[in-house]
Amino acid sequence: MEHIAAVLLIVGCSSGFSDCRELPAPTALFETFEECEDVLPASLTEHHQQGLHVTGACVYVDPAAEEEDAELVWSVSPDGALEAEVVTGAMVARDGTAEDEASAF
Repeated sequence: MEHIAAVLLIVGCSSGFSDCRELPAPTALFETFEECEDVLPASLTEHHQQGLHVTGACVYVDPAAEEEDAELVWSVSPDGALEAEVVTGAMVARDGTAEDEASAF
C-alpha cells in the first residue's frame, strides 16, 4: 500500500464565491507534500480556462491515520479563501451552506 502524505484539492467558484464545487485534479494523492506542491500551480492554471475563480491547496494527511476512514472537509469564505483539512475517525458537523463541502478519499 502506498503511503499518502497529501491530497490535492482544487475548487472552482462562481463570482462572489456563493457556488463552489470540487474540480478534478490530474493526480489527487501524493506520497510527499512537496510532490503535491510541485503539481499545484499547473493544475490551477489548467482549470482557470473554465471561467471559474479557481483556488486549490495541498492538504496534509497524517500518515499515522492512514488506516482510518478519512474525509476531506473544505470551505471557501466570501473573500475566496480556501480552508481544508483531512478529518479522520470523527463526526463532522456542517451548516449546510454552499461553501461547506466534504468528500471521502
